[in-house]
Amino acid sequence: VQLQASGGGLVQAGGSLRLSCVASRSIFSGNAMGWYRQAPGKQRELVATITQGGSINYADSVKGRFTISRDNAKNTLYLQMNSLKPEDTAVYYCNARARLTIGSYDYWGQGTQVTVSS
Repeated sequence: VQLQASGGGLVQAGGSLRLSCVASRSIFSGNAMGWYRQAPGKQRELVATITQGGSINYADSVKGRFTISRDNAKNTLYLQMNSLKPEDTAVYYCNARARLTIGSYDYWGQGTQVTVSS
């Protein structure tokens, strides 16, 4: 397995969870990493991304509540989720985007379920 996500679960609204994604070194090193999520009946959407150098981008819906980070020494990506809302319920996927000579290639983890109860 090249991307292994964990940390999902069931939490009440207002609670917190921390997701982790361990990647193989060949995928993690030098690549932008991100978290995406997919709710039932909806398309997969970006949650947050972080480059190797630490540049970060968040979806408007999670700004101020979620924090993405990466530990380059451990090849691990994190997503700290605070003030969770029922609308955050989804399967969360870890992503690594590798630059190619032309274009890019996306690696995906298996996903971890996050359920927020009201």
